[in-house]
Amino acid sequence: MTYRRMLTLTTPEQVRDATIGAMTIGLVPIMGTMHEGHLALIRRADLENDETVVVIFDPAGDVPEITPNDLLTANGAGARIFYRPEPDTIFPPDFSTSVRVPGLSANWEGAARLGYFDRVTAFFVVVLNQLQPTRTYVGEKHLQQLMILQRVHDDLNLSGEIVPCVTVRDPDGLPLSSYNARLTDAERLAAVAIPQALFAMQHAARSEENATTLVAIGREITDAQPLLTLEYLAVIAPETFAEVDSISDGDYAIIAATIGETRILDNIHLGAGNANS
Repeated sequence: MTYRRMLTLTTPEQVRDATIGAMTIGLVPIMGTMHEGHLALIRRADLENDETVVVIFDPAGDVPEITPNDLLTANGAGARIFYRPEPDTIFPPDFSTSVRVPGLSANWEGAARLGYFDRVTAFFVVVLNQLQPTRTYVGEKHLQQLMILQRVHDDLNLSGEIVPCVTVRDPDGLPLSSYNARLTDAERLAAVAIPQALFAMQHAARSEENATTLVAIGREITDAQPLLTLEYLAVIAPETFAEVDSISDGDYAIIAATIGETRILDNIHLGAGNANS
């Protein structure tokens, strides 16, 4: 682990000045409490770029809880520059523009969190225009968000490229999230049914193409947990996020469930060569 002099900056001009001379710049957005999944993005960005910038901002309006120790850990993973803009730097008081991808954002998380994707995409466009990164690293755990950001990036011809990064999981299979800390021991045991359902669907997909059958296999596992309230479990094509009847190599199973006061999202690639397992 190598530590370098950290810079915490608040304006895009400061970030651009600090990255002068770098041929490639990797950008890692962090919108909540930092965890190992974020550090995995930072390590990859550090490997693939001359400079790594971490932008810490929550488009929903909350201030991410990032401690000095978090910054030190991220620095050891390869981040030197931390961009922590004031809210007005991203969304001035008269900001009135939204960036919407109607088809991709219509269902699932788009229906559960009305208006959320519009805010995230606007933030994304602003930051990429401000910093002009070579590569922006986005985790696959929030698959619908990733696909929406990829579409916005391509349609608006924004800077650099989007680099999808595989979901990082705890040994019990649960995807890493800042929300996991809220789970009690009993809730944690129940939550493991979420990845177990997805892994069972992925295994069954080796010989079963019917999406309804695969969903039934997953639901049998989640329904056995009384602490778990299933919001949705579906098999979708990632380019449209529409449900499919018969799976192909590119399709995913997606799930959202609530345990206590914690809402958990997860997904898994059902085709050959899956990278999430």
